[in-house]
Amino acid sequence: MLDFRIHTFLCVCRHMNYTRAAAELHITQPAVSQHIRYLEREYGAKLFSYKGKHLQLTQAGHILWNAATAISHDDTLLKEHLHDLQQHNRSLSFGATPTAGTGILDKLSLILKQNGDMNLHMEIADADKLLQSLDKGTIDFAIVESSFDQGHYDSLLFSTEPIVAVCSDGYDTPVEMTLSDLMHHRLIIGERHAGVRRILERKLAEKGYTLEHFPSRYEVGSLSAVKGLACRDCGIAFLYEKSVQKELAEGRLRRIAITDFSVMHAFSFLWRKGSMYRALFTQIYDQLKD
Repeated sequence: MLDFRIHTFLCVCRHMNYTRAAAELHITQPAVSQHIRYLEREYGAKLFSYKGKHLQLTQAGHILWNAATAISHDDTLLKEHLHDLQQHNRSLSFGATPTAGTGILDKLSLILKQNGDMNLHMEIADADKLLQSLDKGTIDFAIVESSFDQGHYDSLLFSTEPIVAVCSDGYDTPVEMTLSDLMHHRLIIGERHAGVRRILERKLAEKGYTLEHFPSRYEVGSLSAVKGLACRDCGIAFLYEKSVQKELAEGRLRRIAITDFSVMHAFSFLWRKGSMYRALFTQIYDQLKD
């Protein structure tokens, strides 16, 4: 069981404000201050400091936050496991980015069929939101394709996937071209926080380009919308090859070979650093991995 003063500490970390933390916890602000002072005495270090009027974590505070977040999550997971034991069922709670989530459905369905009494919570969101859910303890692990702070999470390489340029079969482009030639065409991209977009922006920057080098751009909010517009002759799109296998096989999309540009990116399976459930997460990783 997590010490109630650690709960107070994590609440202050969420709000970076003693008054709002007290309101959430339904205790007085002096009680919040007392809990924090107790922890500072216990660990022999200041946990918070002020920069002007803004509360912030000290280096020691960051270390405690990282450890306490993992312990808090483990405590929640332990309670769930004990509850499941009493109810004679199991729960699986995790998150995945849209492409990763689609890619694991076959393996996930096998796991669910083999465990008919299993309860499932699967969050599909961008990587930033999934990391926030991990920190809050609302999911146990995540599969993401973006970079993350390795000081906060343990991880395993899940897969490495190519990102390809595609267009409709009838769209007016040659089968092969250079990156600079591609810049003359309309680009269909996901929203600002989309994983593929971030990766594409980073890879273009390595070549001295930005998205603004494309004269016309359509920015849409979902993977299905990007594919849908590309299938309807609206421009070119960069997408994970795995996510467009069906459209390529059916001839609704075709791949454009870019002679001087290629993108490969890794998907990571990750959880809170230091979790005592590493063995369980590794077992699930083995079941989901190709």
